[in-house]
Amino acid sequence: MSDPPPPHHDAGARPGPLLPVQDGRDGALMFVIAVLCALACLAVLGGAAADRAARGWSADLKTSATVQVRPKPGETSAEAAARGAEALAGVNGVAEARALDRAAAVKLLEPWLGKGGVPDDLPIPELVTVDLDPAHPADAAALSAALAKAGVDGSVDDHGRWLADVERTALTVRVAAVGAALALAAAAAAAIGFATRAGLQARREVVEVLHLAGAEDRFVAALFQNRFARLSAWAGLQGMAVAAALWTLLRLLAPADGFSPLLPQAWRDLWLITPCVFIAGAIGAISARSSAMTMVRRGYGSGDGAER
Repeated sequence: MSDPPPPHHDAGARPGPLLPVQDGRDGALMFVIAVLCALACLAVLGGAAADRAARGWSADLKTSATVQVRPKPGETSAEAAARGAEALAGVNGVAEARALDRAAAVKLLEPWLGKGGVPDDLPIPELVTVDLDPAHPADAAALSAALAKAGVDGSVDDHGRWLADVERTALTVRVAAVGAALALAAAAAAAIGFATRAGLQARREVVEVLHLAGAEDRFVAALFQNRFARLSAWAGLQGMAVAAALWTLLRLLAPADGFSPLLPQAWRDLWLITPCVFIAGAIGAISARSSAMTMVRRGYGSGDGAER
């Protein structure tokens, strides 16, 4: 009986990778990372829009003031408002001062009372709106002094209280957006670390053979680092694309100023999420390498815990 022929070796064949290119668990992990990245991107986009709204309101409040004018005996409310506007228009740091007629005042009340909800006999205070010079705005003391000098009885509201509330809200929005993005990044890192540990457990024999062949712990960790870096970057790209698509859809369906007054969108906001791919890849690489180094040193390394 003749001996079996020796196995045929293809001289041009390349050895397969130490880790399989595809793993049945990759799909679930990529889905989790993509969802987390999409949520993080939406948090950043929403935070940018809300911050833009807060900065716009803050700029409007800083460059405007409102004066309530009370008429003197023998003087109509309209006359008192006209005198107040004239006195304030000459103050340094005032760009324009104008008296509001009743129709304009009623329009200001419509958001609270509804259209047509203001009775005709409802007394409405006479108001003078003041547009301040953005570069050198006049303060409340200067406006009050001008009214007193002209003999106009009026109260100046420089919107300082509202401005403080808006600025606190803007700070809260920024902190919330950054906090949400960091929390989602931490969740992605935890998921990748878990997947790395599971991958090492599933390939324990491969890791042991590599160590017997003289492979260093860093080499084994680099295999998982590179694998999960690529996987995380690809998932990050998919999550970023989903977030950008949703944001674009809202922008196209929204009015000219954005989805709502609270979220004034801008196309340039999409640039804020472009680093998502690189951040996701970096998180994947760092988390995978850290988990792999910990495991190979404790369970599959040389036993003394020293890096070789």
